[in-house]
Amino acid sequence: MTPSQNKEQRVAVFVDVQNMYYSAKNLYQSKVDFGKLLSYAIAGRKIVRAFAYVIKADVGSEKEFFEALNKIGYEVREKELQIFYGGAKKGDWDVGLCMDAVRVMPKIDAMVLVSGDGDYTDLLDYARSQGVRTEVIAFGKTGSGRLFSEADYVTDMGETADKFLIGKPRLSILKNVEEATNDIKQN
Repeated sequence: MTPSQNKEQRVAVFVDVQNMYYSAKNLYQSKVDFGKLLSYAIAGRKIVRAFAYVIKADVGSEKEFFEALNKIGYEVREKELQIFYGGAKKGDWDVGLCMDAVRVMPKIDAMVLVSGDGDYTDLLDYARSQGVRTEVIAFGKTGSGRLFSEADYVTDMGETADKFLIGKPRLSILKNVEEATNDIKQN
């Protein structure tokens, strides 16, 4: 718990599951432990609501994953993956997440956004204008600097990846190549 967090605060958590999934996969070849993430986000405060926003893509065991999210305390919001003529695909919850946040704002003291998506910058600005403390939890390397600068408090999951990931995190091959390239340039 940070000094500006206290156990009397009413908090709501909004998790952009796809953003977290792809960040963990691309950076660490790992998966997010959404149970640990929720516990960290709540930080001993009074939870009002916790939402997990997912896209249904009919792949593997997604139904079991969605049920697991529900069992650990999330209200799972599902949306179908849109496939357009020509094969383009789209699946995001930006507007839906924002609408849920606006609806719950009068009932909370703090909102925790679990996403690094810069599209949520205006949402944080609005929340702060309503007297709601804004906290962002995301991977710093894949997150928006604008989003982070708008938040009252930011947790970079990459600084303590083992706290948020399932198993032992491994840096991606791309990351290893970047580090090797930087070492060569410096020498």
